[in-house]
Amino acid sequence: MPPHTPEQLLATVLFALAVIHTFSVKIFAKWASKHPEGSVKENLLHFLAEAEVVFGLWAAALFAGLAALSGSIPNAIEHIEKLNFTEPKFVFVVMVVAATRPVVKLAECMISAAARLLPLNPSTAFYLSALVLGPLLGSFITEPAAMTLLAMVLKRRYFDNGMRPLLAYATLGLLFVNVSIGGTMTHFAAPPVLMVAAKWDWDMAYMFTHFGWRAAASCLVSTLLVALVFRHQLAAIPVDKGDGEKVPALLTLIHLAFLGLVVGFAHHPDIFFGVFMLFLGLVVATREYQEELKIREALLVGFFLAGLVVLGSLQNWWLQPLIVSLDPQSLFYGSIGLTAITDNAAITYLGAAAGITDELQRYALVAGAVTGGGLTIIANAPNPAGAGILNSSKAFGSYGINPLGLLLGALVPTGIAICFFWVFYSLGY
Repeated sequence: MPPHTPEQLLATVLFALAVIHTFSVKIFAKWASKHPEGSVKENLLHFLAEAEVVFGLWAAALFAGLAALSGSIPNAIEHIEKLNFTEPKFVFVVMVVAATRPVVKLAECMISAAARLLPLNPSTAFYLSALVLGPLLGSFITEPAAMTLLAMVLKRRYFDNGMRPLLAYATLGLLFVNVSIGGTMTHFAAPPVLMVAAKWDWDMAYMFTHFGWRAAASCLVSTLLVALVFRHQLAAIPVDKGDGEKVPALLTLIHLAFLGLVVGFAHHPDIFFGVFMLFLGLVVATREYQEELKIREALLVGFFLAGLVVLGSLQNWWLQPLIVSLDPQSLFYGSIGLTAITDNAAITYLGAAAGITDELQRYALVAGAVTGGGLTIIANAPNPAGAGILNSSKAFGSYGINPLGLLLGALVPTGIAICFFWVFYSLGY
């Protein structure tokens, strides 16, 4: 179906360029290294090599294009103001709150307690506990919060602690896939599920029986497989005991209360930003138990997601008819492919807007969207948060995360998720 308007055509061209740019950030980083340090060219190329700014830059180009096509800047402003930026705002706030020392140390203690129950090498046991239990925790504290916590913990314990590149990309792919499916035990934590749950009357019981147990099983099998293949490398990584500094239990509880309020008011940005301002006051008052807030990283992630909202807002002319025209099996696999180049929440939103009534098609759409959520940085809203934290890791070298390396690292856990979410489902399990 051809685009109805020049604005739609422009948005689609710029969206395609943004996707290409996302997969080319390593090239810009290499170009930057060839120029004198501190020069304008070096700084500009480094800026273009930041994956988190890609969609924001091309969204700015779309804004300029809309203003030029309409002959009026107010018209372009009107289009932007009609869009819903709640998700980027929420991810920014929840990422800052979840990345504070009290919350991270609590999550680490919980994972360590589970790891001690496993009769394995301590480094391997913690790895298994983190990448199985951590993503499932996202079903209750939301996927962005779970991604932030896990990325912080895994970076210090593994990615910056002697992890080799092959294991690093396998772990990155595993993390992204497990977080994408791990939030499906409930109907309120995963963005692609949130888009359809109320409209299709999917409650917690439905989510657990159709998605939740499959997600848990897939996370377990994928993580066991990666740990088995890289068992010698994992065992050789030194066990990180942490900084040893204790955080008062009361302060941890207060942080959890703030995190709960942010999650509880996730659909009301005016309220959760008010909660966030109070939280910032708490951090200042208790600075001796705090680390520097991850404001920069969270802002970059929010900018990325806001750009995705702007560019994605004019893609329905080709996405929606494509989704509606597919049979359940084609819809499942098509949803995986579309998720990799767009965003899984956008896919399910358009499917719901298209008025899909067949229950099998509904399941196929959402199952495919969450299954493909780990293939690229743009496939799932929490992925930029994880990438933003891990990009500077020693394991990824001087140029940061390679999008192709992420894709390859995610293929095996994605294949296992396909088995649980579609193959076994089709067989009646």
